[in-house]
Amino acid sequence: MASLEPPNSPSNNPSFTIRVATKHNKFMRSSSSKESSFQEPPCTPPRFSSATISSPFNISQPSTPRLSFTLSTSKLDESQVTYKCISSVLKKDGQILCIAVSTGIVYTGSQTNVIRIWKLPEFTECGQLKTKTSMVVALIVSNDKVYAAYSDCKIRVWQRSWDGAIKHVRVATIPKPGNYVRSYIGGKDKMKHMGPISSLAVNVTDDILYSSSLDKTVKVWRISDFKCIETIHAHQEPVNAITVADDGVLFTASDDATVRVWRRNFSGGDRPHSLTVTLPAKYSPVKTLALTADGSVLYGGCSDGYIHYWLKGWFSGQLQYGGALQGHTHAVMCLAMVSNYVVSGSADSTSRVWIREEGGLHICVAVLQGHRGPIRCISAFLSRVTGDSDDGCIVCSGSLDGVIKMWKVTCTNNTPQESSQTGCEYFDLT
Repeated sequence: MASLEPPNSPSNNPSFTIRVATKHNKFMRSSSSKESSFQEPPCTPPRFSSATISSPFNISQPSTPRLSFTLSTSKLDESQVTYKCISSVLKKDGQILCIAVSTGIVYTGSQTNVIRIWKLPEFTECGQLKTKTSMVVALIVSNDKVYAAYSDCKIRVWQRSWDGAIKHVRVATIPKPGNYVRSYIGGKDKMKHMGPISSLAVNVTDDILYSSSLDKTVKVWRISDFKCIETIHAHQEPVNAITVADDGVLFTASDDATVRVWRRNFSGGDRPHSLTVTLPAKYSPVKTLALTADGSVLYGGCSDGYIHYWLKGWFSGQLQYGGALQGHTHAVMCLAMVSNYVVSGSADSTSRVWIREEGGLHICVAVLQGHRGPIRCISAFLSRVTGDSDDGCIVCSGSLDGVIKMWKVTCTNNTPQESSQTGCEYFDLT
């Protein structure tokens, strides 16, 4: 396999960067509801027709998405949602492909061989992680370990420490070269993915790392020795995203327009995973997944622009189809969850911020515009992480235009008024 030639590492000086003054934007919200009556959405794709909405706990998959786009009568009608771009940075890194946030630190991966490290709240670069391999395609941080998947279908691992200043020491490459060679010679080529890695997830309880790939498999790695203990043939088409619940349940999303739910079989010696249910997603490839902290709601972003979601039943514990969020005009490429905020990034170059209220009502409170290319990755965290006292959230988005943006979304107790919103201008040479 031909390998990409690693480019020269960019300098520490930013190529393009700007800080913008506070700019308030107000957004007339739309909502997605499960109520029995609704207005037909104005921009519904032709293959969908309106249908009467029934309770999501009666059937697992309705014939059409449940949609509603009317002014909400929720508590947010008495509040004002403001949002602004607080930082925008353009480096000579090419496309931004992945973002991870952990304990006040942001990691970004791109087409180069550099993972940039940013410090919050000022969002200044404070370090880099370099390898000889270009293109960082997935990132995740867990228990002070940074896991990064690269275009060579391997995963590099760094240990993070806080001795006065943040430090990173590379501790492993997955799979280990020796293990991979022995497996290949033995005729069992199970150690390394045969296609690009698409997503990473960590099961903290069982000390397991999952990696999904376009080779249609999910590999299970034991973190203690970084050995592959299982290969799950998850779908008939490429696996685009994975996520893990606190109880160890694994969710996989694929181009076959389904989300599959897997559980570990603890009775077996090798603890293989078994398929428990397949969730259809309206015949549209599922590109990304997000799960609430309590595991009660699963979101799947699809190539048709819809965000489908499933609700866990109170008594059965089974996932039931809950509805769909509409707003994006192109594929939903990334999702993030924090508290009751759902944040989506799309190939239409916009991000949307939804608030999930009690009773399952979803309200779109902000459309973040400013990127000039598809938004490939997104992350969100509460504003109080940066020292703010409000209940808003901070959104960090990375785009194929090479720009990283940070947005602040705040709810205040004022009467909302409709206004336009623009992204901050970042093409000022410094």
